[in-house]
Amino acid sequence: MESLNKIPVIAVLGPTASGKTRLAVEIALKYGGEIVSADSMQIYKYMDIATAKPTAEEKRGIPHHLIDFLPPDKPFSVADYVDLAREKILDIYSRGKTPIIAGGTGLYASSLLSNIVFTPSGSDEVLRSSLERLAKEQGVERLLQILSEFDPESAERLGSQKNTKRIIRAIEIYKTTGKTMTESISNSRPSEPPYNAVKIGLTAEQRSFLYNRINKRVDIMLSSGLIEETKRIMSLNLGKTAKMAIGYKELIPYINGEVSYEYAVEELKKETRRYAKRQLTWFGRDKEISWLYIDKANENEIIDAACKIIDNKGVLNRQTG
Repeated sequence: MESLNKIPVIAVLGPTASGKTRLAVEIALKYGGEIVSADSMQIYKYMDIATAKPTAEEKRGIPHHLIDFLPPDKPFSVADYVDLAREKILDIYSRGKTPIIAGGTGLYASSLLSNIVFTPSGSDEVLRSSLERLAKEQGVERLLQILSEFDPESAERLGSQKNTKRIIRAIEIYKTTGKTMTESISNSRPSEPPYNAVKIGLTAEQRSFLYNRINKRVDIMLSSGLIEETKRIMSLNLGKTAKMAIGYKELIPYINGEVSYEYAVEELKKETRRYAKRQLTWFGRDKEISWLYIDKANENEIIDAACKIIDNKGVLNRQTG
């Protein structure tokens, strides 16, 4: 697809607490944009403080899409995200606005911007539960034996890893769709992206600078009512995706009286720092990202630098020129 026929998209990426929301909003204000979130936890209702959803004040009137729309008991996959995000981008662009992707879930952002085409993958919780029981009773080797009957390639690949969860998923995919995991992987490949994307990444040259920001953010979350939110979330039936949210699982032992407040808070900060490290590793593989260092410039300088990158790329000329 010729670049002139592609949809211009600006992506603001990076680890948690790096300032993505502020920068994305500033870019949206300057270039007439709307924001499509690439955050796997902000999609859920009620999970506000722990996921650092932008407040109305922080949004500054800019529409934000794919935030706060799904009950937390509903599973949500990267394939679901890509489908919905594509629709939002098309809608935003059709109205003469600039689509801006903002978030830290690398799998979501990269799958969308690389235009990964996912094959349908079924789900059967009853089957999954029975396979989990079988694994406990007869071991992972029994699962590999079952898998090898119809998907020997996956059995060989997953057998070396001894990843019970993935082995069960491979069996589940075949039993519900008639397609093997090997087929699904081979069909879920990038196709020519319909986007002309400018990718801007936020990071810190000194990792300690980012970690200090994370620690301060956790303190602000706690003073804003994270404990109370966690108690409310504990009463809900969380789905398998929502259960992965950092924040609640670290505080629940404190609420249950199992650990001290200080210990729980330190665990929360530690897990958030680890998550940031994983995000940086993921985004670091993307050579198309232009990086800006939040410990080398103030917020206004970061905004100016981002706008220069966007202008130099020239992808918005058809809309704003």
